[in-house]
Amino acid sequence: MGPRRALVVLTVVALIASACGGGPSEPVGSEGSLLPSDPAALPTFDLARYEALLAELEGRPVLVNVWASWCGPCRREAPHLAAAHAEYGDRVQFLGIDILDSRESARAFMREVGWTYPSVFDPRGEIRDGLGLLGQPVTLFYDRTGSLIETWVGPIDRESLLELLERIDAT
Repeated sequence: MGPRRALVVLTVVALIASACGGGPSEPVGSEGSLLPSDPAALPTFDLARYEALLAELEGRPVLVNVWASWCGPCRREAPHLAAAHAEYGDRVQFLGIDILDSRESARAFMREVGWTYPSVFDPRGEIRDGLGLLGQPVTLFYDRTGSLIETWVGPIDRESLLELLERIDAT
């Protein structure tokens, strides 16, 4: 192999190596946590990454809300979730899963409804489908051990939301 060909091969190898390496391509939380520290970061998640995040959050009750900016029922329940997060956010980890959406629309929606808790981005609905859920919104309530306590299908009302938050916070 001549020097020119060797240079071309080395250049190609270097380009491939730089494209493949270098850590996560999307923002993650502090100290390598999967939980986004910036609520509007919207890192892309699949089912495996979601399950890893739930395992990371074990020890704390968790509310997970599956939503989309274009979903009318999601819009109706959003103020209840924002208010509940203001009241319970120091004791219960809130997490949104934005599905079948665009990041721009999702971020605008989050600003509009005043959500200050993190959401992750699932553009193909893989998490929802992998969990066997149909439609959205769906709200999942996990206790401190990571056990699923309740699955609420459809828009959740304020009273039911607060009752379920009390239930997972007490476990």
